[in-house]
Amino acid sequence: MSISLGPDDSVAVLAHEKFPDGAKTAVGVLRYANYDVTAVLDRERAGERVTDHVPDVPDAPIVESMTDALETSTPDALLIGISPIGGGFDESWRADVRAAIEAGCDVIAGLHYFLEDDEEFAGLAADHGVDLIDVRRPPDDLTVSQGRARDADADVVLTVGTDCSTGKMTTTLELVAAARERGIDAGFVPTGQTGIMIAGWGIPVDRVIADFAAGAVEQMILDAADDHDVLFVEGQGTIVHPAYSGVTCSLLHGAMPDSLVLTHSAGRDAIHGYEDFAIPPVEAYVDLYEDLATPVAPTEIAAGALDTRAIDDDDAARAAVDDYADAVGGPATDPVRFDADAILDALL
Repeated sequence: MSISLGPDDSVAVLAHEKFPDGAKTAVGVLRYANYDVTAVLDRERAGERVTDHVPDVPDAPIVESMTDALETSTPDALLIGISPIGGGFDESWRADVRAAIEAGCDVIAGLHYFLEDDEEFAGLAADHGVDLIDVRRPPDDLTVSQGRARDADADVVLTVGTDCSTGKMTTTLELVAAARERGIDAGFVPTGQTGIMIAGWGIPVDRVIADFAAGAVEQMILDAADDHDVLFVEGQGTIVHPAYSGVTCSLLHGAMPDSLVLTHSAGRDAIHGYEDFAIPPVEAYVDLYEDLATPVAPTEIAAGALDTRAIDDDDAARAAVDDYADAVGGPATDPVRFDADAILDALL
């Protein structure tokens, strides 16, 4: 999947009733994409500003609808910046998507519901000459893994997590940026809809046929390894998730990483969306990931990344990071709140 958006392009981002904490795609695009966000659509926060809630990203107005967003400018695309569990399409978004298409905007979505297969949207897109870009539609030529990722001519680092939404993509992108600042030729391998929207390429591993998922990861590793010295691979899910563990295992075995970075959210004690399932101790994850990788391609958790957003005080956040480092058995940091240097030093 590829997306042709560059620094001269702009998007409006749909995040109804979820911005910012429930709209990680929206926040990821605001923080890392190289195109401009002209407005964020959220009915509950209309009239506010992006930086009222996420202070370290470019600012934009929050508006009630796509019609409101179009009053000041016409972006190149409407990007759906949220993805509910199961990846369905909320019918309350239909008017916004319709307004975008009729205004000549492309629509970019990372849902399991494909806009191209929606009869109304497909007809409108054809009438107005715009593209419907379903980021989660995988390529047709995928195969099973050949066990060849270990032959990649690049060091491979994979982020893994204690849960979903613990900062795997964020940590991966922060590591890429930090490595490049040191003059290291680092590449980002996007494996989910948000990473693909940011990087403009990638394969959505959670939409790939199960037999081909590890092969899809392997293909991306081998394709990118010729262009970079180090590859940072965006992780997905967690190996203990009752719904998404298969994706995590496919990434672990398909990428055959040289090292792992374990991510966690401070204060979280239950699996996101599955609150009856407790998160095991961090130490258990270290053994679990390393033992699971060993029969295919031995690796180790070299460092940890802790999301400390739930902690207001910086000193308390640093203390939490220190405790997390002890649990991981290696260096740790919050790469957004502080920086990624401690992790990068451990990896390189």
